[in-house]
Amino acid sequence: MQIWQVNAFTNEPFKGNPAGVSIVSEFPSDILAQKIAAELNYSETTFLKKLADNHYHIRWFSPKDECGLCGHATLAAAHLLWEQGVVKSDMITFDSMGGPLTAQRNGSWITLNFPSFIIEPAPMPELLNKALGFMPVTSVYKDDIMYVVVLPSVQAVRELKPNFAKIAQLPCRSVTITAFNEGEIDSNIDFVSRYFAPKVGIPEDPVCGSAHCRLTPLWAEKLGKSSMNAMQISERTGFIKVALENNRVTLTAQAITVMEGKLLAAA
Repeated sequence: MQIWQVNAFTNEPFKGNPAGVSIVSEFPSDILAQKIAAELNYSETTFLKKLADNHYHIRWFSPKDECGLCGHATLAAAHLLWEQGVVKSDMITFDSMGGPLTAQRNGSWITLNFPSFIIEPAPMPELLNKALGFMPVTSVYKDDIMYVVVLPSVQAVRELKPNFAKIAQLPCRSVTITAFNEGEIDSNIDFVSRYFAPKVGIPEDPVCGSAHCRLTPLWAEKLGKSSMNAMQISERTGFIKVALENNRVTLTAQAITVMEGKLLAAA
């Protein structure tokens, strides 16, 4: 089994979000797939099985579970299929646990078409307040798997040092923090974010595409615009052009392959 490391949401080595990508004739067993993902310890490792020309079944595994939707590993997978010459068309369709997805190539940029998730205003749980160090917040939102906390500034997002043990105790998969960019960084950036999912073995995800399926409609409503530029300001950082189109979210970004290896033993 060949496995590549592709860094998504960047065009630079050692930036963005690394994903493991493997193209397989048949999916490994769930147990083996989970063991491989835990061994690699990327936030997601993805397995691709061809269904037809330009049509693949895609599955994503965090170090601790199978994920229902993953943007960066899908971007990484599409990039690899084109880079390896496996797919000639500029459009790829994926069947996934998160529904049908597409990736379209335009030069070095890839546009993913993903579902949009509306998050609702919510009270701040005491445990989450403790996890964030009782820092001032602007607003709180949630859906069935994620809390989204809006902070008053880019600096507040950048400097936050969350308590991962407390976040892992919350009744959700992950927590995203975000803020409007009021000229604190590059003026082309509309909003910033960071993402934490210690419950599934991802203390901080460098750049999370599925979080932007929630952040895009949120900031589109707040800013009154359907197309925006987003930056995830983790230590590795990543850039995404996001847009709200026909109740879907598009994520346009780049990726780069940095390593290739082979699985030599499996149990």
